[in-house]
Amino acid sequence: MLGLKLATDPRWVNIVESNIEEILTDHAWCEQKAATNCITIIINNSEKPQLVTDLLAIAKEEIEHFEMVHALILKRGLTFGRERKDSYVNELVQFMKKGATREVALVDRLLFSAMIEARSCERFKVLSENIEDPELAKFYRDLMISEAGHYTTFIGFARKYGEGIDVDKRWKEWLEYESKVIANYGKQETIHG
Repeated sequence: MLGLKLATDPRWVNIVESNIEEILTDHAWCEQKAATNCITIIINNSEKPQLVTDLLAIAKEEIEHFEMVHALILKRGLTFGRERKDSYVNELVQFMKKGATREVALVDRLLFSAMIEARSCERFKVLSENIEDPELAKFYRDLMISEAGHYTTFIGFARKYGEGIDVDKRWKEWLEYESKVIANYGKQETIHG
């Protein structure tokens, strides 16, 4: 379904388990950034009522996820750390088309968003199937399902607003690019690290 070219090595979970506080802090900030991304798309495309409605719903859900992860951090007596830089996402930003028309820019932003949701979904699946902690396994299984829905929404809007743009071709380019980027990750206790 997701079309990702490079799967996460399940041994990444061993790294995650060595520092649960770090993965949860990083994850919380990822959820906040996902909500902010939705708001940015809304701000730049406010004339599209269905896009605004659906991305508002995703933004709310992402903030709820942020709240859920934060509550889990507190419940476990861990410390919610400062915001983390997400090098993976920053590398993906570099692939977005610069100086394009509004339509091309929107489609690329939607595909960028779909890519992050797809990789997060895949990482949550790996966590849910491999982490020793039963509470976290269920937590990540539930979030995996949500991320898959977000991915589908972003891809759907890219196709809806991509008139005159070969969205499927561009999505394949995103998948190829992302496979090269993600090959350098999987060595840290962060969602994309």
